[in-house]
Amino acid sequence: MGEFEIVPFEEKHVGLVLDFERELRIEEPDTYFWEPNVDYEKALRKSFSDLRFINAMSFIAVKDMRVIGRIDASLIASRSDAVCAAAYLDWICVLKSRRHKKVAQELLKTLRAELKKRGVTLLIALMAQNKEAQDFYRSVEGASIHDEGIWIEV
Repeated sequence: MGEFEIVPFEEKHVGLVLDFERELRIEEPDTYFWEPNVDYEKALRKSFSDLRFINAMSFIAVKDMRVIGRIDASLIASRSDAVCAAAYLDWICVLKSRRHKKVAQELLKTLRAELKKRGVTLLIALMAQNKEAQDFYRSVEGASIHDEGIWIEV
């Protein structure tokens, strides 16, 4: 790949990921609504030992010891799909200053390879309403747009 590398997001990367998230807010102040504060850091660190995250997977794009992109997904464990052949793409984000340099594509490629190893055949995502995100998802090879997403509060 050369310019950056994709690695699994592990607990040792939390500080770098928090720096990434702070940079996201500087580059796009009206886009991200939660703050990467002490409570978020504590919850993020705890997620690495919390069994509720056993089906979660995350990768980060790193360049010069700095996170420039992140992707998060989880296996959908449902008895209606008794083989766990589906996963949910929760988040893919690249620093605005690093977009259009194949970072998102490489993150997605890495996630797809990991999912394939785990027997997953379908990755489900909700498409953001902004044009840049829609253009990205429409350009993904093997992707098709099917249903509208619904958010139901619990």
